[in-house]
Amino acid sequence: MNEEYGVSGEYIIIKAEENGVNIIGLTRGRDTKFHHTEKLDKGEVYIAQFTETTSAMKVRGKATIYCKHGAIKTGE
Repeated sequence: MNEEYGVSGEYIIIKAEENGVNIIGLTRGRDTKFHHTEKLDKGEVYIAQFTETTSAMKVRGKATIYCKHGAIKTGE
């Protein structure tokens, strides 16, 4: 783990399969809160990494998510 940035090394890649895919980052701690949002259009790719701040991500829309566990398709 990189102590300076609080990065765990775990990351995911999200590829939008349609326009308007939303990615929402959620915080760690006692109360889970939204802290970051992104909107992707078809073909755009977003690379995200879990950190001390980000504990979860929510994806809305048709996309393919790539991670160490394989590929997951959403919106089908």
